Amino acid sequence: MSDTTAASPSTFTPAYKRVLLKLSGEGFCRPGESGISMSAVGAASEQIKQVMSSGVQLAIVVGGGNILRGKQFSAVSTTITAPTAHYMGMLATVINGLALQDALESVGVQTRLQTAIRMEGVAEPFIRRRCVRHLEKGRVVILAGGTGSPFVTTDTAAALRARELDANVLLKATRVDGIYAEDPEKNPHAVRYTDISYQDYLIQNLGVMDAQAVHHCKDHDLPIIVFNYRRTGNIARAIAGEKIGTRVISPARIAANS
Repeated sequence: MSDTTAASPSTFTPAYKRVLLKLSGEGFCRPGESGISMSAVGAASEQIKQVMSSGVQLAIVVGGGNILRGKQFSAVSTTITAPTAHYMGMLATVINGLALQDALESVGVQTRLQTAIRMEGVAEPFIRRRCVRHLEKGRVVILAGGTGSPFVTTDTAAALRARELDANVLLKATRVDGIYAEDPEKNPHAVRYTDISYQDYLIQNLGVMDAQAVHHCKDHDLPIIVFNYRRTGNIARAIAGEKIGTRVISPARIAANS
């Protein structure tokens, strides 16, 4: 899963106190596969363990595309309605959340799993104040079930949870090292952005994160960092404020950093 050619930082000072990490379903399986690979989940867990040693407060919104994507499933099914397909996708994120919880606790990281759809037998319901308290106590809070409503992507759920929890940054962990003007898997010469404004991202319809999620972040000046989580240590580097991946930020932040 990881690129071991990149050295993992042993210690670092976080640039952000409270972080919302969006870990998509592809983070739970091997490249090009589906289902759950515990070796892939374990590799992500080791990176998260390193982050927690710095004292950062970390909440993780998990996707479920490695198991089922509600939007895609409803498009090809003639018997399952779109709302039902979306609920199925939300339940897939809970399966991933359970896998991540056990993987993290196996390496000594305290966790809580909270879901937007109530299922007290396996997880706590998402309650903002309770979630914040867990973060303050140094626990990783895994947030599953999206928002609990159909037709809302887990990207948008991540943006909404980041706002609810007063996160300082939204990290979008993906398989490529940032946002490109074109698909880098189709055009190896595509230009990668270091920084891009929310508005330019939306105008260019770049598609790495859905537009509604970016609108939420734009309205509250919440930075988004899109980066390659497969490279060992990159979660820590992003939280430390190193210039990796692509930042989606306001024009004022871009000017201040130029």
